[in-house]
Amino acid sequence: MAIAAGVAVAVGLVAVRRRYLVITVNGASMRPAFTDGDRVLVRRETTRLPSRGDVVVLHTPPSRAGWDGSPSPPGPARGGWSIKRVVAVPGDPLPEAAVDACGRPAGTPVPAGRLVVFGDALDSYDSRTWGFLPAERLVGVVTRRLPSRPEPDSPRR
Repeated sequence: MAIAAGVAVAVGLVAVRRRYLVITVNGASMRPAFTDGDRVLVRRETTRLPSRGDVVVLHTPPSRAGWDGSPSPPGPARGGWSIKRVVAVPGDPLPEAAVDACGRPAGTPVPAGRLVVFGDALDSYDSRTWGFLPAERLVGVVTRRLPSRPEPDSPRR
């Protein structure tokens, strides 16, 4: 009986790990909503696009020109994952702030399979710099903030 319960727990944990990730925010692009060191629970998305207003984790483009440009030298937030807020989904009008990077006039509908994402900080590396986010570059949607881990030197309460 104990073996069966242990197996059930192990199978459950594997299923949860395939569906969710715990990610630590690194950087200030989502300040004040999320700050450096915050931990978030991310639901991996494979079946549907996120909604406007959702906070998502994505594969960061390798260059300022987006996913199709030649790689830039490594720098902050490049070559890994980024956390951003969805500001436009397919069919929504293109925001004025992303016009130059997307190469389309303001108000043009966002194409199918693409999103426009901004960091909450105005100097964020996001769709204002590299244009549309291809849906296949999504890692997942942030579902909640997790409690921070205590610093190793801090006293326990």
